[in-house]
Amino acid sequence: MTELINRIISGLSTAGPFMRLFIIIAIMAVSAAIVLAIALLYEGFATYAERKVAGDIQARIGPNRVGPYGLLQFVADGVKLLLKEDIIPFYADKWLFIAAPYIVFTASFAAFVPLSYSDHISVANLNVGVLYIIAISSVVSMAVLMGAWGSNNKWSLFGGMRAVAQIVSYEIPIVLSLLAALIIPASLNMKDIIAYQSGGLGIFRWLLFNNPFTLLAFFVYFIAAIAEVNRTPFDIPEAESEIVAGYHTEYTGMRFAFFFMAEYGDMFIVSALATTLFLGGWQIPFIGGIAMPLWLREVLQAGVFFTKIFFLIYIMMWIRWTLPRLRVDQLMELCWKYLTPIAFFNLIGASVWVLLLHDRGVYDIIAGLFVH
Repeated sequence: MTELINRIISGLSTAGPFMRLFIIIAIMAVSAAIVLAIALLYEGFATYAERKVAGDIQARIGPNRVGPYGLLQFVADGVKLLLKEDIIPFYADKWLFIAAPYIVFTASFAAFVPLSYSDHISVANLNVGVLYIIAISSVVSMAVLMGAWGSNNKWSLFGGMRAVAQIVSYEIPIVLSLLAALIIPASLNMKDIIAYQSGGLGIFRWLLFNNPFTLLAFFVYFIAAIAEVNRTPFDIPEAESEIVAGYHTEYTGMRFAFFFMAEYGDMFIVSALATTLFLGGWQIPFIGGIAMPLWLREVLQAGVFFTKIFFLIYIMMWIRWTLPRLRVDQLMELCWKYLTPIAFFNLIGASVWVLLLHDRGVYDIIAGLFVH
């Protein structure tokens, strides 16, 4: 997508400045609309999948009334939320209360921008893509606290304080785990990271299998990422049995829906980041070198990329409906006493591996032994 946009812009060299500006703005608007449509469609089907997974684990059927196999249940839910009354508490800080859900959703949606969906499909090929996602995702904690404080409700404030403490704490093992993988391709660009994992025998070039430290980094990252997006067993900020619904207790209608959709959007982002850094991104295992039409390769690459992401999201859903919720002290203890020290020493080990073996992974070492 970025290459196509660059070609269109370069072809407008003869057009006037106002026409060029108008076309560039139109292209940006269309690109944003496409990404937004994909994000909303994914979030709708994710709610359906969540209910189906919960039904299977609890020996129930799940949604089966609206549409074939209940596939249109998320449409009915969306219409219901649109028609609900929009209530703003009398003693709430009106501007903070209104702004919080929009900032949460915008930050979650903006994180889709630097993702590389295939070799030629991406909204923006940023050379600091990973840093951008980490930075824009941090805005969520600010917006959550805004909504909690602006609600002027003690349960909302408790949930907001828990959410900020949890998100800030678990960002440390997340970043340390990402660094353990990033020092190998030595790039923050999504396409460069995926390109580094190409060649060889498919999955054996993935950073997940590059060395023992990246393997451990993946599991530390995934556990911390579940806590980062407030999913069970780390859903302390929304613990219904303790604080009603946490930071979004006072929200109704579409404002509540924005918080709800942002959670599923964050699940997609952390899974896409794990797929890009550890699972080869859109690389097609074992058949990447086979000649095929460009359009077919792009479709297959995007299909592989989304399949890996949806598999990780399925694991998150599976964990939610299997494990009980942790207590607050257990949550923070897991982060500061276990995940953070493990991630820190794991980063040191990964650095030593790269320094001594010059980026050679386990697969390269084994292949070199057979060659010699």
